Amino acid sequence: MGAGAPRGAGGPGDGGGLRASLSGLTTRGRSFVAAGIAASACAYVLGQGALLRVGLLLALLPLICVYALHRTRHRVSGSRRLTPGRVSAGAEARVQLRMDNVSRLPTGLLMLQDRVPYVLGPRPRFVLDRVEPGGRREVSYRVRSDLRGRYPLGPLQLRLTDPFGLVELTRSFSAYDTLTVIPRTEPLPPVRLTGESNGYGDGSRRSLALAGDDDVIPRGYRRGDDLRRVHWRSTARYGELMVRREEQPQRSRATVLLDTRRLAFDGAGPDSAFEWAVSAAASSLLHVLEQGFSARLLTDTGNAVPGEGGGGFSTGGQDSAEAAGLMMDTLAVVGHSDGAGLSRAYDAVRGGGYGEGGGDGLLIAFFGDLDDVQTELAAKMRQRTSGAVAFVLDTGAWGGRPEPGHDVVPLQERLRRLRDAGWTALPATPGVAFGELWRQAGTARVGTGTSGGRE
Repeated sequence: MGAGAPRGAGGPGDGGGLRASLSGLTTRGRSFVAAGIAASACAYVLGQGALLRVGLLLALLPLICVYALHRTRHRVSGSRRLTPGRVSAGAEARVQLRMDNVSRLPTGLLMLQDRVPYVLGPRPRFVLDRVEPGGRREVSYRVRSDLRGRYPLGPLQLRLTDPFGLVELTRSFSAYDTLTVIPRTEPLPPVRLTGESNGYGDGSRRSLALAGDDDVIPRGYRRGDDLRRVHWRSTARYGELMVRREEQPQRSRATVLLDTRRLAFDGAGPDSAFEWAVSAAASSLLHVLEQGFSARLLTDTGNAVPGEGGGGFSTGGQDSAEAAGLMMDTLAVVGHSDGAGLSRAYDAVRGGGYGEGGGDGLLIAFFGDLDDVQTELAAKMRQRTSGAVAFVLDTGAWGGRPEPGHDVVPLQERLRRLRDAGWTALPATPGVAFGELWRQAGTARVGTGTSGGRE
């Protein structure tokens, strides 16, 4: 169930008969039973009726408590509400727990414990006093993580005790939630990148209304269409009501390419080069979507998000919001790939989504360490786009070391070769905000190499 909706609790943890409930006797409860049996035995040997009654009381009291808690355990329901279900790294989410007593009897002392991963903080524990019949108790706690990922919350555990402390039973609810921690993002300035038109710019707008009355491409009338848009000449020609098409903007496309190769990055953690690249890619995706682009996330594995439909690009309206969520969820869990090259990403850029001659496609790439072959392959990616911006990371600046046998091209040489191919290439170093690099990309001058043209 989605974030913000309460989740009921039930399942295999609810089972267990009275025999299993007897294992919940505390040390005090077992002592009472032992003392009761001993007293009853002595009373039988000595013929003391009063002592027998005391012994029976001591032995039966814990058993009565076991029976009462056994019934109560199955008449207490629990639910959890997580808001929001998706947060940025370092932000907090609120978890609300609710316990309902659906029986006709009050409960004893209740102790709640929710299971959370260590990275989200200490395990929350709560003590609830007596809950009246039909009553409800609500408690809440907050979780946060500086590391992106998907973290399960639950199952919720409930411990019940009797007023005498003789029995303690545990119930585990089966329902759980998942908190998605996406990379940190930052707002980017609205700059004009090389070769880029706005998402709905003049170069990308297809206005059928401007084609002239004779060139209008009509469509069949649909219920609810405005009758003022009826195209009478086409209606007479086709013998049915035809209406003018509304102005339909053709959305420009943008691909954000993230290099995830293990060879390209060394080290892990919030301050690593790879995490910087993931966060910057997330910021870029949100920015181009806000600017009206159809966007997709592409990795060196050749996999595109949000999917294969339309070349893997998002569409407009509500679908863009869903695509943004899907891409952020993907970046929340993306890790290093074992691939050695960028060939699959090159094939995806070369054949995916830009149309003949490259169209209006904008390519934004985040590259790690590149050897000679991969540098040449990255340079060729420019040929299928109308604009390309590369942020090139040198993991050595982050304290990383290249893999043995991996001959990395020096950073300045990589930048030169990309610029000669037509890229707007910028070095990404520790301590520099991505927003500042983005602003520099808007003012940088593209290289003059002839290989930066379209095929």
